[in-house]
Amino acid sequence: MTSTPDSLFSSLANETRLRCLMLLMQHDELCVCELTYALAISQPHVSRHLALLRESGLVSDRRAGVWVYYRINQALPVWVKHVLREVFEGVGSQTPYCDDAKMLAEMPNRPDASCCA
Repeated sequence: MTSTPDSLFSSLANETRLRCLMLLMQHDELCVCELTYALAISQPHVSRHLALLRESGLVSDRRAGVWVYYRINQALPVWVKHVLREVFEGVGSQTPYCDDAKMLAEMPNRPDASCCA
């Protein structure tokens, strides 16, 4: 689990990982296909960065059939949660983060339908 500043800030330094985290800060959990759609990047690219976030302990995942859902890891140390919240409050309304949120909101056929099947 991420418990060192080096590990946390290394994860946040990548644009794709930061964009994923900013979306996850706004939702209980998101499917890989939702993140792929919102960020307008390929599924393998998103999945690779989500795997790195999972390995660092920043996110956790759960499988539901063929779908994989990600969320901010509830077991993060308090100081990490504070950093994530401050980053979100500081940049969440800026481009590209607000654009990502808008894209996600406009996504047709969210996972409860068939987008990930």
